Amino acid sequence: MKRIALLVALVLEFAVGHATAQEVTYNFDRDTDFSKFISYKWVDIKSVQQVDYLTTQQITHVIDAELAKKGLFKTDSDYADLYIGYQTALSRQTLWMPYQNGWGYGPGWGGGLATIAEASIHAGQLDLDVYAATEKKLVWRGAVSNAFDLSLNLDRSETKIQESVEKLLKNYPPKGSPFADRQREPNDHRRNGSAAHCFLCRIAPPSALFRLRAAKNR
Repeated sequence: MKRIALLVALVLEFAVGHATAQEVTYNFDRDTDFSKFISYKWVDIKSVQQVDYLTTQQITHVIDAELAKKGLFKTDSDYADLYIGYQTALSRQTLWMPYQNGWGYGPGWGGGLATIAEASIHAGQLDLDVYAATEKKLVWRGAVSNAFDLSLNLDRSETKIQESVEKLLKNYPPKGSPFADRQREPNDHRRNGSAAHCFLCRIAPPSALFRLRAAKNR
């Protein structure tokens, strides 16, 4: 009897583990120098299926924190280096949507997610799209399956989203980029990679930071 109970427990554990397994996929423009990006702005992508307000806040908060660790700071300025947005699917598979008509992707994309126009988003999947604002082109796209569960309470929901986003953004900036080994200068508008802005970021408006960066690159 004990052996049967143990066997049933193992089967259930395997089934749960299989059901909660996550797949992470990503692709990027290999002609893009990701080390030059410093700032980003959130944009809305008009996906067909959207999560509720609280889940939206959890997703954006967690992504903000992970991007901060990578030296990027968020701004509301239209002059941000990157425009980012996410898409989800709730109960059924849906088509991937571009941020705006005409915002495509360049010739530097490899296989896998290269056929963007035919890409799909599966139920429970979180898709993150990163656009170079000046060129109006998609430079990085990643997706993680089983990223959220609307049946969970707020604490467990945020933990699940946190774990999912960490796995997803582990691949940003992309390691396969020819520019990936180029390092940012220490303390580049960040302090120890934390989510808090450095002193310069707190006292200088975004426009001033862009002027400082332009002067530095002359």
